Amino acid sequence: MKRMKGMKRVLAGISAILMMTSLLAACGGNSNNASSPNSTPAPSTNNAAETPSNTSGEKVTINLWSFTDEIPNMTTKYLEVHPEVNVEFKTTIIATTDGAYQPALDQALAAGGKDAPDIYAAEAAFVLKYTQGDASDYAANYADLGLDDQKVKDAGIAQYSVDIGSKEGQLKALGYQATGGAFIYRRSIAKDVFGTDDPATVKSEVGPGWDKFYEAAAKLKAKGYGIVSGDGDIWHAIENSSEKGWIVDGKLHIDPKREEFLDLSKKLKDNGYHNDTQDWTEAWYADMSGSGAQPIFGFFGPAWLINYVMNGQVKDTDGDWAVTEPPTGFFWGGTWLLAHKDVTKDEAKKQAVADFINWVTLDSSETGLQYFWANGTMKDGEQGTKDSVASSVVMSNSNGEVPLLGGQNMFDVFVPANANASGKNLTQYDETINRLWRDQVREYTAGNKSRDDAIATFKQQVKDQLDIDSE
Repeated sequence: MKRMKGMKRVLAGISAILMMTSLLAACGGNSNNASSPNSTPAPSTNNAAETPSNTSGEKVTINLWSFTDEIPNMTTKYLEVHPEVNVEFKTTIIATTDGAYQPALDQALAAGGKDAPDIYAAEAAFVLKYTQGDASDYAANYADLGLDDQKVKDAGIAQYSVDIGSKEGQLKALGYQATGGAFIYRRSIAKDVFGTDDPATVKSEVGPGWDKFYEAAAKLKAKGYGIVSGDGDIWHAIENSSEKGWIVDGKLHIDPKREEFLDLSKKLKDNGYHNDTQDWTEAWYADMSGSGAQPIFGFFGPAWLINYVMNGQVKDTDGDWAVTEPPTGFFWGGTWLLAHKDVTKDEAKKQAVADFINWVTLDSSETGLQYFWANGTMKDGEQGTKDSVASSVVMSNSNGEVPLLGGQNMFDVFVPANANASGKNLTQYDETINRLWRDQVREYTAGNKSRDDAIATFKQQVKDQLDIDSE
């Protein structure tokens, strides 16, 4: 499974392009969704999917492009739930390894014709290119597929996801999961330092705001703990809570909140508040299991960080974790679904594409993808991972209790976390610019450059690599 750019370093492990053209027959990953046997969620009555209309006549072929097998594997469940549909999915999977996916997708979209992608996926790192940027004109408006704003409201989709998927007020993409971030902390450390592991108390200790967070860091340090593993742990919360993105009126803009990352990162390092690790390294994983240089209190992340990263790394700390709302709202990662505008030229194709996208992104009934995903019931009779989904309605009707969190219902935290995230500060260049920025911040905190020199180098690198001038 892979949910976002960073996870490909952990979960993909793919060094070559993987291409498939077939109807995938197994619902993927390592049992990626199954339910608690005691879960008895109330049935949802709003936004149940309409009966698919492509039930007779010639079989409709849908060309589906993705960068993992996650969405292609959903087609198996879709056909299982809708045996009456006369649809065949022709899937193409190209890993994002070495930047292979986007060029291939761009070429296929531009070429058009019968082999063009009818449905295609884009992840947070580059989704704006396809919803608002250079390649956005290929995408159909959801409204033209019959997927209107009322459906979005009825499903309780988080606004950040809608904003990212929209261009000039027209929705072009939605996701099936929600990636609003929480603060994930060790219960035993909370009890030792704050006297309780109650999420409401910890929430008021670590926030709101970074001043409170660093007050908590000082308390933790006094008892021999670090508050986070490395400065990357606070970056996503800072990046996605800024007022503006990296590009404003065609020029590089450093939002004051993002510039403050220099100072917040240095404060972590100078005071020994972290273990100075880098995310996606063995040292970072060691801090999840409690085997790092000093015990670490917490991590920032969405449900996928718990399910697909920490779950394989916590070892002796399994069950000693809990989640609470972070000092500032943010999201991290996600995958959006788009449809090629040409599908609207053929009524049968349009309806088939709309039915599948609706089932994945908007159907909040108990037979919709998101209900299976949230409750872990993608494979009949097999327990799998519960996950935070796009629909708050689905999460409200689902059981989000997970063992890693000591049985805490994580949906109680992730529903407001998703609502508090902002999707208005992204650009299509974020993947490159973020890497350059974080490298220069580490140069500064390591004492290799002055603050001014780090900023100057960053601006020059953006100019050299992207031909974007600074303000």
